[in-house]
Amino acid sequence: MHLTDSHAHLDMVPADDLAGVLTRAHAAGVQTILAIGIGDGPHQMQRALEIAREFSGRPESPTIFASAGIHPQEAHQVNADSLTRLSALAADPHVIAIGEIGLDYYHVENPPIAVQRAAFVAQMQVAAAARKPILIHCRTSELATPEAKEKFAAADAWEDILELIEAHWNPQARHGIPAGILHCFSGTIEQSRHALDLGFYLSFAGNLTYPKAVGLREVAMSAPADRILVETDAPFLAPIPHRGRQNEPALMVHTAQCLAGLRRVSSEEIAALTTANFQRLFPYTSNLEP
Repeated sequence: MHLTDSHAHLDMVPADDLAGVLTRAHAAGVQTILAIGIGDGPHQMQRALEIAREFSGRPESPTIFASAGIHPQEAHQVNADSLTRLSALAADPHVIAIGEIGLDYYHVENPPIAVQRAAFVAQMQVAAAARKPILIHCRTSELATPEAKEKFAAADAWEDILELIEAHWNPQARHGIPAGILHCFSGTIEQSRHALDLGFYLSFAGNLTYPKAVGLREVAMSAPADRILVETDAPFLAPIPHRGRQNEPALMVHTAQCLAGLRRVSSEEIAALTTANFQRLFPYTSNLEP
């Protein structure tokens, strides 16, 4: 079985445990990981690439690729210097995507909406120049604290994301740049259809297994077979039966099994399908040496 984890924060794994995490992933059938390069801010965007270079090609370790981007929580740090750093990383062939980028209206301490929107658009422009897909983060204020709800008011992060993508990214996608991934998708069926129409892939994380995720499972069942992916978002969102513990790529087998059950296919078929989808989105990865 060849599973592909399309979104894992390997740079958040303690250094003395990283080799073990990767060995366990490989043993569980996870043979490819996209390590997300956001770190604790723009000064650490390169860490995922460093991990990819250090561990790819080792025995009993998955092949690792990297992304680079500035998370919306750090949108206030998007400036000429950080965008120059991002552009330099985007030029590396092992940095296969820009992200995660997007909007986050969940935490009251997050930057204002206008700052987040400007940071998102600026990073889409970097991705367009590098001709690389984008990895979208979107979190609404629906379940946030009352203070966050007051700050972000009636703004809908999903609707804002889709509006900005359509205005600033999709015209680029129509000129041959693959669109990208809506990571840890949590929107409605209508929003998923809009995103699919814009060329995006939907990636499902461990929250797909949670009992209350009824709407999310409906999306997972209805999405086109050639546009779905699986991820851990490690160290977050460990799937049932490991909910509440630190997540890692090896645990993605449970999410893949849940998705397989929803779509009435075998786990092996889901592994092959989602890996093929990842390779279609990132075709040049097969030509890269670890």
